[in-house]
Amino acid sequence: MNYQLDVIDILVLLLYALILIGMGAYFLRKSKTSEQFMVAGRGIPAWAAGIAVMSAYTSSISYIAVPGKAFDTNWHPILFALMAVPVAWFITKYVVPYYREKNIISVYGYLEEKMGAWARIYASLSFVLFMIGRTAVILYLSSLLLSQFVNIDIRYLILIIGLITVLYTLMGGMEAVIWTDVMQSIIMIGGILIASYILTKDVFSKPDYLIQNALNAHKFSWGSTAFSLNGRTILVMIIYGITENLRNLMADQNYTQKYSSVPTLKKARKSIWIAVLIYLPLTAIFLYIGTTLFAFYSGTTHVLGDTIVKGDQVFPYFIAHEIPVGVKGLIIAAILAASMSTIDSALNCSATVLFVDYYKKYFRPDSSEKTNVAFLRLTTVIWGLLGIVFAIMMIKAKSALDIWWQIAGIFGGGILGLFLLAIFNIRITLKQGLISVTFSILIIVWGTFFRNLPAHLSWLECRMDPIIIGAVGTTGMVVLALFFVAVNRNKQRLTSH
Repeated sequence: MNYQLDVIDILVLLLYALILIGMGAYFLRKSKTSEQFMVAGRGIPAWAAGIAVMSAYTSSISYIAVPGKAFDTNWHPILFALMAVPVAWFITKYVVPYYREKNIISVYGYLEEKMGAWARIYASLSFVLFMIGRTAVILYLSSLLLSQFVNIDIRYLILIIGLITVLYTLMGGMEAVIWTDVMQSIIMIGGILIASYILTKDVFSKPDYLIQNALNAHKFSWGSTAFSLNGRTILVMIIYGITENLRNLMADQNYTQKYSSVPTLKKARKSIWIAVLIYLPLTAIFLYIGTTLFAFYSGTTHVLGDTIVKGDQVFPYFIAHEIPVGVKGLIIAAILAASMSTIDSALNCSATVLFVDYYKKYFRPDSSEKTNVAFLRLTTVIWGLLGIVFAIMMIKAKSALDIWWQIAGIFGGGILGLFLLAIFNIRITLKQGLISVTFSILIIVWGTFFRNLPAHLSWLECRMDPIIIGAVGTTGMVVLALFFVAVNRNKQRLTSH
């Protein structure tokens, strides 16, 4: 399907691109040192850092997939956002004070102090590889959406969106990332509020009162209350929400680097709470849009096209057919804003990790500030180009989207487990650590690939919901590490006697 944008909508998109490049150029003069490039000289206001942390939670995937999920099923994703609240309490009370005390820029340096260099290398390398894939996926999805509205080859759209993002991130560093994230978040929130208003006006109006159809179909349900891990139950979403939010706010450089950009511990804590308390209602609005879309198309007046076969396609279809000229361009800009705010952070944080954890530590510890900034800018460009290349590769191999998330699970295997062991001062040897990480990865491989097996291999099959396999892998790693701790203590006791 291809819907044409009006001239006004195209002008809105062009103006948005020019503003982003202009902001990058403006902040160029403020990114002359490595610290300015990485954490904006730690001078960002708490509210701006909080909005930037929130933007790390959202992307084109959120803008399209969350309403799509509510359209297809129900409101179970709200549990993920709700679990961010107790996790934020834990992070602000126990984790952030330590990060601030140690003046941490790359969060993976924390692992070396607590677990050894091997943990830092494993986690940081996994992160930067994951960021290439994340950049590629988001570039591909946002370009795929935009290609439905403009007659430009998707490869050129990937290139244009990618290069614009690389350009302003390259010029302005973390300060450009955070302030463009603030602007992009305002556009994003404005876009979904407009869409919500248009849908609300239609589905709550009489005599049809279409929202009743959504109520009758239990679209506001939060999921099954069954005590089971074999489906998208409330229990599964709570487990997923706790573990994934812990990983995000404690172990993901995309998040930690932003709340490290503020001047004080108090403001770092405040920025996390701002992020969580914006993200929670924002998720509810995304879900509300999906539910009201179901109601909107459940009547006889508005009918979905024959090409619409899944929930992810419904919101773009609604934008194309129901949103007024001008506003349509704003909402598409909002979706691009959600994407670009995730990509710019991925590029800056990847450059930071490569600089702090590898270049400065192992190769050029005494390099000049000029050389440091040049390295940060160069790696920003390289990681951006790699993301663009892999995004273009996904055009022909669309199954690469699913495959990538499986590989990402393998890359991330053990990272949250390592941070949990570190935060609770559970120490194991290098060999034991590598065995524990490998065990976690094997669990994730089993949970990801050992599905729908032939009858004679059914005993090997994983029936748990795929969304919590990362949590199961983390649990496996921590349990094995605790076993090693018990073994070590027993050996010490025998030796002392």
